[in-house]
Amino acid sequence: MAHKKYLVTLTPDERDHLTGLLSAGKRSALTLARVRILLKADQADGGPAWPDDRIAEALDCGVRTVERVRQRFVERGLEAALGRKPQDRPSRERKLDGRAEARLIALACSEPPDGRAAWTLQLLADKLVELRVVDSVCDETVRRVLKKTRSSRG
Repeated sequence: MAHKKYLVTLTPDERDHLTGLLSAGKRSALTLARVRILLKADQADGGPAWPDDRIAEALDCGVRTVERVRQRFVERGLEAALGRKPQDRPSRERKLDGRAEARLIALACSEPPDGRAAWTLQLLADKLVELRVVDSVCDETVRRVLKKTRSSRG
């Protein structure tokens, strides 16, 4: 058996908590799989202390997954091992913050430009750039913001 760098040793309280999560079954499949991994990898007295390859085979996951769950438990604790890793930062910065969204909604509720019966998404996007609310914005971003506000443009 290979030497494990991160050994899972559960306290009786942690073991009871994890067993309770399993029996309730009210968590996501990902969380329940991680609970099972921790319970099978438990090196404490009375714990099964299964090797990683056996855990992976029994739970139908990869050996690397088992290793990562053990590592996250040892380094960050029980809740971090069960949950998803939080995103460090958004993959893309928002074009329209709260203030810009408010300006967009106010603009969409205002009278349309001369010669137009209503605002179009492209007209709203162009007007936001013209008013220097943002440097650039596409009509799809405008559509998404207006869709989530549930407000009537009339």
